[in-house]
Amino acid sequence: MSKNIFVVGLDDFNLALLQPIGAKKSYEFHSLLSVQDVKRREHYNPDELLRKAEKKLKSFRGTIDAIVGYWDFPTTCLVPFLNQKFGLPGPSVESVLKCEHKFWSRVEQRQVLTDIPAFCAFNPFEANPRSKVDLPFPFWMKPVKAFASQLGFRIHNEKEFEGGVERVRQKISHFAEPFNYFLDQITLPPSVAGIGGDWCIAEAIIAGRQCTLEGYVYKGEVEIYGVIDSIREPNRSTFARYQYPSQLPKRIQDLMIQAAQTIMTYLRYDNAPFNMEFFYDEPHARIWLLEINPRISQSHCDVFRKVDGASHQEVMIDLALGKRPEFPHRQGEFGCAAKIFLRTHEDAVLKHVPGEKEIQHVKERFSGALVNIHVKEGMRPSDLPNQESYSYELGYVCLGAQNEHELLEHSRTCQEYLKFEYSS
Repeated sequence: MSKNIFVVGLDDFNLALLQPIGAKKSYEFHSLLSVQDVKRREHYNPDELLRKAEKKLKSFRGTIDAIVGYWDFPTTCLVPFLNQKFGLPGPSVESVLKCEHKFWSRVEQRQVLTDIPAFCAFNPFEANPRSKVDLPFPFWMKPVKAFASQLGFRIHNEKEFEGGVERVRQKISHFAEPFNYFLDQITLPPSVAGIGGDWCIAEAIIAGRQCTLEGYVYKGEVEIYGVIDSIREPNRSTFARYQYPSQLPKRIQDLMIQAAQTIMTYLRYDNAPFNMEFFYDEPHARIWLLEINPRISQSHCDVFRKVDGASHQEVMIDLALGKRPEFPHRQGEFGCAAKIFLRTHEDAVLKHVPGEKEIQHVKERFSGALVNIHVKEGMRPSDLPNQESYSYELGYVCLGAQNEHELLEHSRTCQEYLKFEYSS
């Protein structure tokens, strides 16, 4: 008998990756809330989203075997609430919020790890928020809840701090109000009480070679099954590509894995996937923990499929069904793979966007290539929702190759085919 898997924010791209899993393991996938519901430009109403999801689940005539999601907030908070409501496996709401709340997460990390930067919280709506920041320039300023580097600013001086605070004051409510809804459902510890979604965190600058550990916790056991390099553009903020497998030294990867096992055990996060971002500061021979995300990264699904032979959505689903994941290793078609971002720093009207002919040319030229374009002719890049502070993501290409040199050659060729043009 097939299992019914409900996916929060199911989209066509991920459905195409899920369908082979369903065929292999007798899973039926059902959309639970639309992509538009969970990736809105306007404010989220968590209570409305939860009621909408519960109504659909309660009206379903078959068994509800699992509820999963791969998007960032609010999906990361909706899924544990729904699992709790319907008695399904998953992490506690509190352990998820400890990951999601950037300041709370740092407070918890500080109890058991040394590989974290100096940090402090401040209220951007106070009359003199700078007086609460006891870090020297430069430092990062971020809301305690955001994603994809939104409202994150590298601050070098007082003028930049004032400008960042003004931007935050204008836009922070998009995440702050719904995040506060979830925080109100639990009792916060004294160290975090009163520091809600409308607060910010300032952090000392950390840098180096960045990577992401993809892992899970099953019945208290923490496992890491892949390390992906996050290659940035020269501005040190914007991602150029995610590349797998990592080229970091094994001893450095092992240090990161040990840190991940320590903190996830301490947080009592259980029966769910996570990913954790680190920097390797090579000149000083140390690692830094950047952040913890209580979900798989859907950006890594295809690179795992190309190199290991399966999308790590299988890990997410196995855990949601209460099973220990069985994930392949190096059984894919390629020796390495990457998700390559197509970006611009220009905000002008698009007069030409790569069409089906150009996309098909890329797919025919490169085995297994996937192309996803987010924009249409007549749009401005700023019309896109949920963009970082320094660039716009117009789309991406997923490519496989036998080695990094071949991969980079393929990437350059693809970007020559996939041209964007702007009105003057």
